[in-house]
Amino acid sequence: MRRDTQHSDRFMRGSALALATVLAGLLPAPVTFAQTKPAETPAAAGTRKKEEIDARQFELRGVQETIQASEQQRRQIEAELESMRNDRARLNAALIQTTGNVQKAETNIATLERKLSESLKTEASIRASLDSRREIISSILTGLQRMGRKPPPALLISPGDIMKAIRTAMLMGSVVPELRAETIVLLSDLEELSVARNRVSAERDALAREVEGLGLERVRLAALVDTRQKAMFDVEKALDAERRRAAELARQATSLKDLIATMERDIGSARRGADASRRADEERQKTAALPRDGSQSPFGNKSRTAPAIAFSDAKGLLSLPVSGELAKNYGEKDNFGGVERGLSLATQAKAVVSSPCDGWVSYAGPYRTYGQLLIVNAGNGYYIVLAGMEHINVEVGQFVQVGEPVALMGDGAARTATAIAIGAKQPILYVEFRKDGTAIDPGPWWVKPEQEKVRG
Repeated sequence: MRRDTQHSDRFMRGSALALATVLAGLLPAPVTFAQTKPAETPAAAGTRKKEEIDARQFELRGVQETIQASEQQRRQIEAELESMRNDRARLNAALIQTTGNVQKAETNIATLERKLSESLKTEASIRASLDSRREIISSILTGLQRMGRKPPPALLISPGDIMKAIRTAMLMGSVVPELRAETIVLLSDLEELSVARNRVSAERDALAREVEGLGLERVRLAALVDTRQKAMFDVEKALDAERRRAAELARQATSLKDLIATMERDIGSARRGADASRRADEERQKTAALPRDGSQSPFGNKSRTAPAIAFSDAKGLLSLPVSGELAKNYGEKDNFGGVERGLSLATQAKAVVSSPCDGWVSYAGPYRTYGQLLIVNAGNGYYIVLAGMEHINVEVGQFVQVGEPVALMGDGAARTATAIAIGAKQPILYVEFRKDGTAIDPGPWWVKPEQEKVRG
């Protein structure tokens, strides 16, 4: 009996020490009584103030170095842009690559945010479980501490206490297994909480790095877009006049089909784009189609000013124009008794929208409840409609290549009809494919995730 009593005593004292150590570092509030903090001496106060000043100076140096680094990066970008200002192929290649980098970073950030949210929920759940058992934890620690201070009597030393020893043994026999089981559960929960906290910390660090990288890529992309637009359009007054005329036609148009027809008939730049599309179709019909190596992207030539391939031949080759999650798919039931004629993608705030195809811009501007609307003439009667953006950075008549940045999403504050219809709080990009004025299923054109091809 003495050996059993000593074993139980060692277990209790060891468990008390383990629990107290882990609880002190992990529980939101300490279990032990608070001690009075000694008054701070003048020397200690002076040392603390000096440490605070040193810390502030270190932070200031860090900010200054960040500003200097950003300024240096800006100058590098400007020098790079100046060298490629008159080189369309290099400029387009840089635009497409940077857009891909931005969209990849946006995807990574969305993934990390989901993981972080799940980890925080796990941590909160464990904390709630521990909080709900705070009284049990306190009782266990109190019992363990009392037993550590006043262990059961030893028969060899105090043989007169045999009745007390028997009662203690009976009590220990019933209590120890319960305390042991509860202690093991608590230790397991505390270890899980520690793992969850470490995971949250790591995910926050990774998210901060991705956000920083995204910021730099967006600065570079904005500079590239500005350079592209300046190189494309030098006659600003004529462009302004066409914008005003396009806005007037948009107000008068009764449908997207009507809008496309009037734009390509009455707006000079849109008409030139439509004419270029027809010429490209005619040239393609005259030229026998050459077999294409499936291992290479057909969009490799960045200096092209016409679609690399016929739009009907691009099935399975096009990527979604934005990083986001599918909210509504083509053909699904809408909330008005009909079916969806396009697909809706839920995006992050300020996400970059790229052109999913080669083609000429037929319309760029606000249209009814669509928000900012972009229509791209892909040739041979195909049109791509993108709606719900906050800002469009291409102009009517401009030729755009697959993967080129064409617009930016908003922050979700301005609600489009599509976002309201599906009850979304985040920005929603609406994508519609049209053939000869009729909406068609865009599904066959998207690259399959398991076979995703590089677009140049």
